[in-house]
Amino acid sequence: MELRVGGTALAVTMRTPGHDVELAHGFLLTEGVITAAADVATARWCDSVDESGANTYNVLDVALSPGVAPPEAGVERNFYTTSSCGVCGKASLDAVRLRSRFSPADDPVRVADTTLYALPDALREAQRLFDSTGGLHAAGLFTADGTSLVVREDVGRHNAVDKVLGWALLDGRIPAAGCVLMVSGRASFELVQKAVMAGVPVLAAVSAPSSLAVSLAVEAGMTLVGFLRGQTMNVYAGAERITEHVAVGR
Repeated sequence: MELRVGGTALAVTMRTPGHDVELAHGFLLTEGVITAAADVATARWCDSVDESGANTYNVLDVALSPGVAPPEAGVERNFYTTSSCGVCGKASLDAVRLRSRFSPADDPVRVADTTLYALPDALREAQRLFDSTGGLHAAGLFTADGTSLVVREDVGRHNAVDKVLGWALLDGRIPAAGCVLMVSGRASFELVQKAVMAGVPVLAAVSAPSSLAVSLAVEAGMTLVGFLRGQTMNVYAGAERITEHVAVGR
């Protein structure tokens, strides 16, 4: 899908079709272009057609509201955004460490370890497309007590997260205070960055984080959990937000 802002191409991403408007909003949020749903005036499909003349719905043009600054040059992607890592196509690596207006550092939320242990199964149960294909990533936004707010799937991990955060933006839930973002793969630097940009205080992944992801989580005051499987997990940052369940014998 090609994303345009004001008629100018901004990025091309290989995505699983569906929830594309959420994807666009989430991408613009996590790149620091917008901070609220009201920052977008319209989002419309352009006339991109195939050989039969049918609209492919692969070009989405977003018009920003009056007063909202257009994307800075560093946000523009000169190459295709891959399905595995959106950082690779950055026009400038200096634009990677974006400043969030919704810092999670002061979020007082506490999450029980038992709640975290239940999240991978809750995410997996909501993956309808994975059941059919076996090849999609997923991301889900949960409350501190484990209630599922939204789950999205995509061939790309960063796209799945953008769809979730785009949904949250459109639903008036940004900053995502008091929430846990659960992802099906590893916790890359970019996924931590996206979570920080949306004010997510806790990011949990079933696999490993990168060293840069850990550094950014520490710097931003985010809780980062990796290798969340069964009744075990590694906490790489923000351990103070996780409360331990203590069984009381009779």
